[in-house]
Amino acid sequence: MRRWIPVLALGALFFTSPGYAKTAQEIDTAVDAAMDRFKREVIGADDVLARAKGVLVMPKIIKGGIGFGAEYGEGSLRVNGKSVDYYNTIAGSWGIQLGGQVRSIYVFFLEQSALDKFRASSGWKFGADASVVLISAGAGGSIDTMKSDEPILAFMLGQKGLMGNLTLELGKFNKTVK
Repeated sequence: MRRWIPVLALGALFFTSPGYAKTAQEIDTAVDAAMDRFKREVIGADDVLARAKGVLVMPKIIKGGIGFGAEYGEGSLRVNGKSVDYYNTIAGSWGIQLGGQVRSIYVFFLEQSALDKFRASSGWKFGADASVVLISAGAGGSIDTMKSDEPILAFMLGQKGLMGNLTLELGKFNKTVK
């Protein structure tokens, strides 16, 4: 029974996290800080922001796992610099994994049709509902958006913590009411 305690604890975190949802103001403050950091640390940030019809910002996604894993984060969709919708992301994973990490995800919608499809959906599976180019880099990373023909560009920044894994992950972005 003792070996199931970490799994049960992660399961409890996974299923109860939405109960601790942040307010719209708290999310907007975190998104503002994440956008400032993105502009400061990523070469080409201004170019991709100028091209984007909208950007989904998940400023703090927390992931942890021991065999079974879970992740959770909240953010907002910005159009013309203003939050128009709020989202959370919940994911579960299974496989060889141990540890925890915190990261930020930025999803840039470079075509209006991609943004409209995202906004019309009740839930959006990352990588399944659209073709996305994912860029992962630390501070000083760069984006060359001219090389991408995809309508959606995702950028992962600030992976803090240690997470060793070889996993199958199931997760999506869900629209929330604030």
